[in-house]
Formats: sequence, structure tokens, C-alpha cells
Amino acid sequence: MWETCAVDLRVRLPKPVAAEIEEVQRRDPEMLSRILFYAVTRHAFFHHLAGQMDLIDAGQAPGGPTTRT
Repeated sequence: MWETCAVDLRVRLPKPVAAEIEEVQRRDPEMLSRILFYAVTRHAFFHHLAGQMDLIDAGQAPGGPTTRT
């Protein structure tokens, strides 16, 4: 599929959430990897689409001005 590279992340989470994540990581590390991949992909799409809506609102989108309902 894609070439991958391991990345170490350090985040501060509420203790109950951190405990659940540690349990998932112990039980099924691949699942945690898939969850993070999904979340990062969703975040990237959201920001891309939000940027497109900003262009539309400013009348700078390809194809001319469009109204949003």
C-alpha cells in the first residue's frame, strides 16, 4: 500500500482516556495504529475542505462564485 515510518508521539490526555488507550495498545497495537491513521486522515480532509469553503466564501474558488446553503 504505502511505505511507512514509525513515529513516537507524546501527548497529554486525561488519565481515564490514557488508561483505555494503553489497554488497547497492549491488547491490539495494530488496531490503535488504524485508529490513529483514520483520525489523522479525517483531520487532513476536514482542513482541506474547510480551506475550500473559505475560497468559495471569498469568491475565489475555481469555477467562480458559489453560494452555500
